[in-house]
Formats: sequence, structure tokens, C-alpha cells
Amino acid sequence: MEISEFQKLMYELYAHNDIRRGGKATMLWLVEEMGELAEAIRREEPENIEEELADCFAWIGALANLYGVDLERAFLKKYPGVCPTCGKKPCICTD
Repeated sequence: MEISEFQKLMYELYAHNDIRRGGKATMLWLVEEMGELAEAIRREEPENIEEELADCFAWIGALANLYGVDLERAFLKKYPGVCPTCGKKPCICTD
């Protein structure tokens, strides 16, 4: 699945709820899922980590749809195949 296909699926499934909820409340859902991901990582629960990563990705898609951001285009603009900071592949930055 391409990122654009994922984003379209999230729109088809959830846009009616996301639009009603709005950007601020949708962002809060993402933050909640990030907390659940942090907890799964802390507890070293691989299956839960996988699930929480998927949830975070879905909420990012929801936010992108709400704000009219094409995630695939935005990602490739920011990360054009090299590190946006040092311009190298692989990155040679030291954090």
C-alpha cells in the first residue's frame, strides 16, 4: 500500500468523525496513542508496540486529511532520499 492509498482509506473510513471532532481533539487522540505506545515500549510488549504504532499512524493520517496535507508529498519534500540536515545517505549527524 502506498502512503496515498493509506491516507485515502483513512479518509473513507473516518473523515466524517474526524471533521466533526476537529483538529484539536483529533490531535489529543494522537497524543493519547503516543502515550500508549510509550507504555508498550517501556514494558517491552512487541505485539502491543505493533498495534500502537498502527494507531499512531492512523491518527497522523486523520490529521493530515483534516488539514489537507498530502503525507506522501510532504514526506518526500522533507526527506528527499538523504538526511535533511547533513544531506547524506546514510545520515552522518550525531543526534
